[in-house]
Amino acid sequence: MALITWTAEQYATNVGFADDEHKILFDKLNTLYDLATGGAERAAIGAQLDDLIAYVVEHFAHEEREMQAKGYAAFDAHKAEHTALIDICADLQKKFHAGEADVTEEIGQLVKGWLDSHIPTFDFGYSSTLG
Repeated sequence: MALITWTAEQYATNVGFADDEHKILFDKLNTLYDLATGGAERAAIGAQLDDLIAYVVEHFAHEEREMQAKGYAAFDAHKAEHTALIDICADLQKKFHAGEADVTEEIGQLVKGWLDSHIPTFDFGYSSTLG
């Protein structure tokens, strides 16, 4: 079952690249969540975790380039949010591969909660600048 479902009503920024990338991000998160909560092998979970985190880093970098190119006024606060999540993800990734942590229901809910807050609070803010 999907952890998070992209809907225009809840998540549309009306910035084409951002909405497209958010949909991919949601799909990757859902795949990781399904593997982790469905008893998949650790190697499969780890590969999906790595794929998701790499995509998040790529997506954030793309957003940040676009915000800088258009002179988005709230860039610094937005980038700080991205950095905070990347730090959390990098720590989880390191601990997972060291055998010191697992991807759990709680981690899925943490990331979902972050997205549920970040997209409406921060990403909607760049709609008029980047759209």
